[in-house]
Amino acid sequence: MDIALIGYGKMGKAIERIAIERGHDIVCRINSANRNEFESEAFRKADVAIEFTTPLSAFDNCKRCFESGVPVVSGTTGWLERMEELKKICDEKNAAFFYSSNFSIGVNIFFALNRYLAKIMNRFGEYDVSMKEIHHIHKLDHPSGTAITLAHDIIDNVDRKKSWSEESAGEDVVNIVSERVGEVPGTHIVNYVSSVDAIRIEHEAFSREGFAAGAVAAAEWLAGRKGWFTMEDMLDFNV
Repeated sequence: MDIALIGYGKMGKAIERIAIERGHDIVCRINSANRNEFESEAFRKADVAIEFTTPLSAFDNCKRCFESGVPVVSGTTGWLERMEELKKICDEKNAAFFYSSNFSIGVNIFFALNRYLAKIMNRFGEYDVSMKEIHHIHKLDHPSGTAITLAHDIIDNVDRKKSWSEESAGEDVVNIVSERVGEVPGTHIVNYVSSVDAIRIEHEAFSREGFAAGAVAAAEWLAGRKGWFTMEDMLDFNV
């Protein structure tokens, strides 16, 4: 495939290396300094774009992909408030879009495990649930998109929880603690604690490799499709 990269930081470079190893060509690299490349012939002819940028630019980047007829895979987090607006544009343009807060296969197994555990724990009100996420100091948004996905899946399955918050805890709130430490790629911990014991599940990433490989796999899967997709569509765990 011919791939356009939108965002050429550490993630973009990891995606580039894995894509080339898998036999794909990188035909366009767009960052904040050369946004005019959205108008280039190379970009318009790309089979797919992979977008990892910032919360402030992600919406416009994806919209420009739709306008050029280029399918897009996005892993930028921190802009969920505009997702519904983008979905509407995707439908109007008959475009192809694949979004995940985390493209790691391991994290998506963790998502499925989190949903399954939440369904079980719905019966046991003596356990309170909270979360912690730890990332590198360069990550701009908090809590992480992965943590927000985990929290929403808990809220959807544990009736006593109605919202999440970084500032407060309570019977109806999933409290999320965010830490930014060194170059940590990403750790997520879900805790269920009662007066007598605790149940804990954790995912720890060792590098960006898993995220990059999952993004390239998503781009390969998206080829030839139209619509709005997530990792659940690609992996189909049915949990």
